[in-house]
Amino acid sequence: MNQLTAATPILDFQHKSIQQLIKQRGWNKLEPVQAVTAIYYFIRDEIHFGYNRDDAIAASEVLANGYGQCNTKGSLFMALVRALNIPCRLHAFTIYNSLQQGAIPRYFMPLAPKRILHSWVEVLLDGQWLNVEGFIIDKAFLSQVQRGFSQCNSFSGYGIAVPCLQQPNNEFNNNHTYIQAEGIADDFGVVASPDQFYAKHGSNLQGIKKLAYRYVLRHLINVNVKRIRQYGI
Repeated sequence: MNQLTAATPILDFQHKSIQQLIKQRGWNKLEPVQAVTAIYYFIRDEIHFGYNRDDAIAASEVLANGYGQCNTKGSLFMALVRALNIPCRLHAFTIYNSLQQGAIPRYFMPLAPKRILHSWVEVLLDGQWLNVEGFIIDKAFLSQVQRGFSQCNSFSGYGIAVPCLQQPNNEFNNNHTYIQAEGIADDFGVVASPDQFYAKHGSNLQGIKKLAYRYVLRHLINVNVKRIRQYGI
């Protein structure tokens, strides 16, 4: 259990910016369920959906960026939860890259692996492990996608994979939440920290593709995501 509350290089909850945020928000004065609920909605809606330079960056860098995707938002969520001494762990997967189409422009899709690394966080509350994935897509971005596709059907695209786009299971009330789970391909099981996972599995891209993504492509993708959030599809 000590492993599930410990700081790591990625889960750097002792960083000044993270400690300052917790103090400003008063999360350290709340009961565990209330604190996790508040952190969940902070991660979901105040840390916008977007693409960071790498999956294995520190939680403090995600906070400084102000945006993230499944893996990086998960790292920040875990860091904030562990800072309050609430146990959590990482459940690692791959997802089919097709669910990113729309968020990632079609002409970039051939550069992406067919399956990309994915994760959700499992947090221990009231003796129950809860799967927490629904914070990946912020409410403003999701609302624009919902306006563009009005039917309540199985949906995959724009970073979303759900049984019903109009009623996704992404509201947290001491329950499981999901927003990409319908796109899961491989299940790698549970690990104590993202550091362990990336040490074993690396990252989605290698070599020149990784450099192109880090310095050029992700910025273009983020421009597209911001445009959708502001103007719709």
